[in-house]
Amino acid sequence: MLKSERHARILEHVSARGAIDVTELSRLLNVSGATVRRDLQHLSGRNLLRRTHGGAVLGSAGLELPVEHRTEHCRPEKQAIARAAAQLVPVGAVVGMTGGTTVTEVARVLAGRGPLTIVTNAVNIAAEMVQHQDVTLVVVGGYARTKSYELVGPIAEKTLADHHTDITFLGVDGISTAHGCTTHDQLEAATDRAFADSSSRTVVVADHSKIGKVTFAKICPVTDIDHLVTSEGAPAGTLTAIADTGVTVTTAE
Repeated sequence: MLKSERHARILEHVSARGAIDVTELSRLLNVSGATVRRDLQHLSGRNLLRRTHGGAVLGSAGLELPVEHRTEHCRPEKQAIARAAAQLVPVGAVVGMTGGTTVTEVARVLAGRGPLTIVTNAVNIAAEMVQHQDVTLVVVGGYARTKSYELVGPIAEKTLADHHTDITFLGVDGISTAHGCTTHDQLEAATDRAFADSSSRTVVVADHSKIGKVTFAKICPVTDIDHLVTSEGAPAGTLTAIADTGVTVTTAE
C-alpha cells in the first residue's frame, strides 16, 4: 500500500469514528505499529488529526480533507460514477466542472473521448486537461483554496456569470432533501452556485458516502439540480426522497 493511500485510509477511519488507536490501525492497514506512529505524526503535523497517547483523534480543523488525501477514497466507485456521468455529455459540449475527486474522474473520461470545451475553477483538473489536444480549456480565476485546489470568490463568480455551459458537473461534500447540496466553505459554495446558475443542466456526482450528509455551507437546494449520479451503497430512502423532488437519480455499477 502506498503511503498516500495509507494516509487516506487513516484519515477515513478517524473521520468515521472520531478516534482510533495504533494497534487497530496497524491491524487494519497490515503494517507495523512504528509505521502507523510515523504516519500519525506526519498527519498531526499537517493539522489533519491530533495525536493522543496510543492513537489519534479528529483534529480541530474539521472534517474537510485536502484533495491529495481524498483521491484514493472510494476510487473504483468514483470511476464508475464518471463513466455513467460521461454518457450524459454530447460530443462538442461546453462542460462546467467544479473541483473534487469525482469530478476529476469525469474530466479524465471525457478528455479521452473527443472534442469538447471544459470550463473549470479546479487547478488540478486544468493541469491535466491542458495536455489534451481535443479539449478547449477555460480556467476560471479567483482566490485559491489549498484544500480543494479550487479558485473561488467574486472573480470566479463574475467570470461564470459571463459564460454559459451546456452541462455542469458539481462536486459536493453532502446532499440531502432537507439541506440540499452542501460543502465545507462559504466562498466555494457561492462559486459552485454560480456554476449551476450559468448552466443549462446541473449534474451532481457524489459517491455513496456523501448521500444524506450535511456540511457547513449550502450550495443550492436539490430542486436546483437536474441529475444525481452516485454509487451502490447509498441509502435507498434518501435516494428515493431526492428522486421524489424531480431529480433524476442514477446509481452507477
